[in-house]
Amino acid sequence: MSSQAATLAIDHHHDATTSTGIPNKKLFMWAFLASDCMFFGALISTHLIYRLHPPPGSPSPRTIFSIELTSFSTFILLMSSLLMALAVNAIQRGDVRSTRRNLLGTIFFGLIFLGCQVYEFNHFVSEKGLTLSSSIFGSTFYTLTGTHGCHVAIGVLWLTLMYVRTFKPAEADSGAQPWLTSTFAHLVLFALAIVSWMYLVLALIHGVQETGLGLATLGHWAGEHVVVLGAGIVLAVALNVMGRVRGAVDFGQANAIDVEGAGLYWHFVDIVWIVIFTAVYLLEYL
Repeated sequence: MSSQAATLAIDHHHDATTSTGIPNKKLFMWAFLASDCMFFGALISTHLIYRLHPPPGSPSPRTIFSIELTSFSTFILLMSSLLMALAVNAIQRGDVRSTRRNLLGTIFFGLIFLGCQVYEFNHFVSEKGLTLSSSIFGSTFYTLTGTHGCHVAIGVLWLTLMYVRTFKPAEADSGAQPWLTSTFAHLVLFALAIVSWMYLVLALIHGVQETGLGLATLGHWAGEHVVVLGAGIVLAVALNVMGRVRGAVDFGQANAIDVEGAGLYWHFVDIVWIVIFTAVYLLEYL
């Protein structure tokens, strides 16, 4: 690829092929995020209105929330945003290997956040008795945070598909390699790895909540879930082996706009969570 073609491949701010000068993919993503801003704005406003004017019998959030766990998951989500920005920068430079590593890190951190949220919801329901129908606080809280969790899950799925897409060989369209078969196997291994490690993360969070973080807790966790831990390690090794692609791939600077679109979505989800964390959790402790 010539230097002029490479420049055109990554210059997404002035697209002469569109009437606006903005690539259609990026314009569509901004329009979607604008509508999502109004959607989340309505959910956050509804929760705050009922929180500031609670009906009789509403529970006290301070007796329900675990600010330590939520602060940890917030930090994890912020770090995932950093990795997503590094992935965008890497693909703009044509560094596919670095893009893969940062996409994997973003996926991993997103799964940790989801694991913390699943544990939190389960704890609220089983230990605190907070459900969708128990109070208006529960209804607005679960609707708001659950909707955000769905957005994170969609983002994780999107990034997983993009990660697998980076392995498409350059000659796949000619039928020289079984691209569809290897893609399906890659996705199956990825799904099994996600399920096993999500289970392990939830078990570890539960152990830390009960006995605190320490070597004894880690040892008990590893011994109690040795089979799942072994399966997770095997799956991680299998994914690493499958990820060692030799030869040219059909993914590079020309695909930077796709990674940027995913990055815009992921950063938006992180920003929304910062607002939720501040308005729903931190304001209770001021």
